[in-house]
Amino acid sequence: MKIETISLHTKVIPLKKPFKTALRTVTSIENVFVFLKLENGIVGIGSAAPTVAITGDSTEGIKDIIKNVLAPLLVNKDIHNLNFLLTAMQNACIGNTSAKAAVEIALYDSYSKLLGLPLYALLGGKKTLLENDMTVSVDSAESMANEAKKLVSKGFSILKIKVGKNGEKDIERILAVLKAVGPSVSLRIDANQGWTAKEAVKIIQSLERQQANLKLVEQPVNASDIEGLKFVKEHVFTPIMADESLFSPQDAICLLENKAVDFLNIKLMKAGGIRNALTIASIAQSYNIECMVGSMMEASISVVAAAHVAASHPNITMIDLDAPLWLEDLTVDHHILKEKIILSEDSGIGISHNSLSLSV
Repeated sequence: MKIETISLHTKVIPLKKPFKTALRTVTSIENVFVFLKLENGIVGIGSAAPTVAITGDSTEGIKDIIKNVLAPLLVNKDIHNLNFLLTAMQNACIGNTSAKAAVEIALYDSYSKLLGLPLYALLGGKKTLLENDMTVSVDSAESMANEAKKLVSKGFSILKIKVGKNGEKDIERILAVLKAVGPSVSLRIDANQGWTAKEAVKIIQSLERQQANLKLVEQPVNASDIEGLKFVKEHVFTPIMADESLFSPQDAICLLENKAVDFLNIKLMKAGGIRNALTIASIAQSYNIECMVGSMMEASISVVAAAHVAASHPNITMIDLDAPLWLEDLTVDHHILKEKIILSEDSGIGISHNSLSLSV
């Protein structure tokens, strides 16, 4: 079954409110949507989120790589040779992980639709219900505490707290949220590279002395500072997770060989797609290190694809896939993405291109 065409569409989607982290403030996102059409009329869909501050990928760069490098490799090729197509695409250029992820999602979506299977089943999974978290973006301690209470009242029992702007204020922010929601709510802290190693240890130890029972602290130091991650891990009791330090399977091996972290956060836009994400999860499993699947600020298509990946691998035990809940336009039905993610039993990722307000 040959791939007939690959077409692109971009769409700017406003956020309901600004999303603020130690790295950036976002008020809207521009996603690149990929439509991969097979000769029998099946259309696989994928999407990419340009995040220059993290992946280095811009909207124009993603479109150019897909149009001029990736698509020519795939058009008129047989979709049944999926692994060979994926390998050719990954080897076609250095980096450009977001573009590769978007096309990979479309490839997997079309192939699983062709076979009549939901993507999670094609990947070897079974579970269709996942417990999601919701992010509280960095703000004043009072504002973050109030936002946390609202989210708990809406049914979220896991919150991701963005910090990394100022060490002393970060402690104040975290304690304010903890006081507002109580010990029954799980708190994940994300510093987005905002601290130095010594500062991170000081902050986390201070929180531990005050019995702030944090589930994990994500990327406390700069992405390239593997020794810093290890230093933090060795001097605190709270589990440490890598995010921006992890793009490839090779990065995973480096982090795990150096015993630098307790958890890994896998994102399709960083990994370059589904196959590398699964490879990372399997590598981590051999080191007895559990994984989370997260997302950038992305539209629903790539986030739902990430949820299928999470549902398919036994070593992926956590998800952080709340990005579409920040968007004015979800693109798909609300019931798929809330505090619980319910994966469709329809073939592919469970989203038809006909349900999108985008042209193919």
